[in-house]
Amino acid sequence: MSNLRTPEVEDLLEVLSSMSDKDQLYALCEDLFTIREMKETSQRLSVARLLDGGKPYTAIAEATGASATTIARVSKALNYGSGGYRYALDMLGEKQ
Repeated sequence: MSNLRTPEVEDLLEVLSSMSDKDQLYALCEDLFTIREMKETSQRLSVARLLDGGKPYTAIAEATGASATTIARVSKALNYGSGGYRYALDMLGEKQ
């Protein structure tokens, strides 16, 4: 277990994984995150989707408003991270 995966993080993961109602989940996110954090987090998922689709950084920056630094960080996580983006993108792909 990494240093970040504390009992408090485990509690958060338990709550998030057990919520199936999107409105309840949205309400929790609205309480947990600032407006800016919600926008930035959802932006990163959009960046990951576009990167996965082979879009160049300039097109991604234009489409999402993300900085080159953010795009590079998402790219690094998508390619060398823990697999979270891959799992999320696969989930979203199944819903389309």
